[in-house]
Amino acid sequence: MLRLGLDAMGGDYAPEAAVLGAVKALEQVGDDVRIVMFGDREAIEAILVREGCATDKFDIVHTTQVIEMGDHPAQAFKSKQDSSIAVGFGYLKAGKIDGFASAGSTGAMMVGAMFVAKPIEGVIRPSISSPIPVVDGRTALLLDVGLNVDCRPDVLQQYGLLGSVYAKTVLGIDNPRVALLNIGEESTKGNLTSREAYELMKNSDYNFVGNIEGKHVFSGRVADVIVCDGFVGNILLKAAESFYPIGQALGVGSNPFFDKLNYEYFGGTPVLGVNSPVIIGHGCSTPVAIAAMIKQTEKTVRANFTVHLREAFK
Repeated sequence: MLRLGLDAMGGDYAPEAAVLGAVKALEQVGDDVRIVMFGDREAIEAILVREGCATDKFDIVHTTQVIEMGDHPAQAFKSKQDSSIAVGFGYLKAGKIDGFASAGSTGAMMVGAMFVAKPIEGVIRPSISSPIPVVDGRTALLLDVGLNVDCRPDVLQQYGLLGSVYAKTVLGIDNPRVALLNIGEESTKGNLTSREAYELMKNSDYNFVGNIEGKHVFSGRVADVIVCDGFVGNILLKAAESFYPIGQALGVGSNPFFDKLNYEYFGGTPVLGVNSPVIIGHGCSTPVAIAAMIKQTEKTVRANFTVHLREAFK
């Protein structure tokens, strides 16, 4: 039995969106999956009863506190030990759940990832990554997308390994092509950091294919894993996410590629480099996005991603 933890109190529309998303996820996850919700039991059960969903379809762990978006992440994680996020990470550490997902405070989730799940030995700095669609229908991976806005060359080199292992085990890409996002394809292009990272990456064990420019990111013709620092990656990701609502506003209609630029499609960003599956969603997550986040957590757990990653860093 796989046990997937969900912070029912995380997000702008919690617990409503989280609980409705969990209900929707029941139709999408395997029969051997049990969703464990952390939060206000009375509020969670009231929503389930209203929706005509039996409360015994879920495990509910009652918590009395919430880490708010405006709270200082580290201080709140320490002081609010009965919060849905802190208790969820406690269950993750104890092995009572196999993965943990939240659309709540990103800072608090990263505190839990770093100090409870903890980085895998050998990982310099974990990364948050984002699956991105490519025009032929496949999925690529972009990292980092906001955790580390300044990265040393050796950190970027290591991101290539983190992304390569994820792309192979979770996305199912054999021998994934890893590229460094740059302002030109030549090895001499870019700033000092990117030029030094290029030299390190070309001597790595993974399938490094060189630099790519922004125009190649969504083509899928050049790379399956795109490496950059969190400053560049976050800007690129947020710009890409804007295309879907712009298209909707302009009446473009449904399109297989542009529909996947809707953040709800993927639901959340996995934290790469820690000892347990941790998925972070948008604060504005809808029930559709929450369901996708739970599904992504299941996929990451089933792929034994963290086990493969620990092997890669031995």
